Amino acid sequence: MVDVNHALRSGPPAAVVDRDFHSGGAATDSVAELRASLGGAMDSGDPTMSMADRLCRACVDLLDVDGAAVSLMLDGSSQGTFGSSDGLSRQLDEFQFTFGEGPCMDAVREGPVFAANIADGAEIRWPAFVGSAVGLGVGAVFALPISLANSNVGALDLYRHAPGPLLGNSLLGGLMAADLAALPLLDMISAEAELATLGEDEPAWKQLASLARVEVYQATGMVMVQLGVGPAEALARLRAHAFAQGLTASQVAWSIVERELSLESDTERTDPGGRHS
Repeated sequence: MVDVNHALRSGPPAAVVDRDFHSGGAATDSVAELRASLGGAMDSGDPTMSMADRLCRACVDLLDVDGAAVSLMLDGSSQGTFGSSDGLSRQLDEFQFTFGEGPCMDAVREGPVFAANIADGAEIRWPAFVGSAVGLGVGAVFALPISLANSNVGALDLYRHAPGPLLGNSLLGGLMAADLAALPLLDMISAEAELATLGEDEPAWKQLASLARVEVYQATGMVMVQLGVGPAEALARLRAHAFAQGLTASQVAWSIVERELSLESDTERTDPGGRHS
């Protein structure tokens, strides 16, 4: 479980959480109502959306944020986006994988991250990520770790277009949502155990495996063969090309996999969709 007291100490020192706190507070003014609304969105929200997506949408509806995403991490590396409120949230998560830096990764390693103004030039922790995020109109980012079996396995990433801290009930609601974000993972584990008992061949856990950026690993292997380099250098070359072209690693990877791009030539040029110009 997320330690609320620790998170409050790590976050804005003046944050006060109660039903009468309005500056930067959540849309609902009752902590109990906020908890019920977040839980209700997961349990009985839009049936066409995944539980994780419904939670992220609820964060946007109830908290003082413009977007949310659930990022999964394994051994310090981003494994995929488990849920999101919109396309921009997914793109911000993809940037973190592409650049190997960002608030999600720091949250998993070190605890809650609060970057209230990434556009003022003072944020130096993630220069590549910040440059791309600011270019998309993002002014503030926050990341709250998601814990499962006493280990941080991902983070709830929140963003806002306008700079400013995450305060009051919005902060508390974010911490509640980070706790709730572990539930879809637990559901998959439980479903897998039940299917294994029944002898089924398609465990639910494959949903998690499918989040891995398979196209990136396939493209990395192709670059290794093309350039005669090891996996670390091949992935570094792929990421460097993505950074130089203003693309995500997945966009470049798909172009390589579809044989529309080769990193053998330094004169390769791609358009914003990762295609040849």
